[in-house]
Amino acid sequence: MISSVALYEALTTAPDDRTRARVIAEAFERLEERYPHLPDLATQGHVRESELRLQKEIEQVRAELKTDIEQVRSELRQTELRLQKEIAQVKVSLLQWLVPLMFAQVAAIAALVKLL
Repeated sequence: MISSVALYEALTTAPDDRTRARVIAEAFERLEERYPHLPDLATQGHVRESELRLQKEIEQVRAELKTDIEQVRSELRQTELRLQKEIAQVKVSLLQWLVPLMFAQVAAIAALVKLL
């Protein structure tokens, strides 16, 4: 690529507009050849725009996560209450079986004592 001074001299010594346009076009062509990735470069504006977009998406994800967490907590509370009820029912069921068995044991022991 020619230097900026050489480009300036080529432009100022060009005899007409057509030649100047050709010098500028050639300079752009050399610039594109030297830096083929130039159109893909991100500017500060692009980076800031991406940053703002990402911040917005992060906030949306946070809000969704809060909602999901609250839903899971609610389901957990419901499950805990259901399990407590089931445990209470099991205790009642055990007592319904144990009390008659205890009386049966006492009666059986009393009967054995009578036989002896």
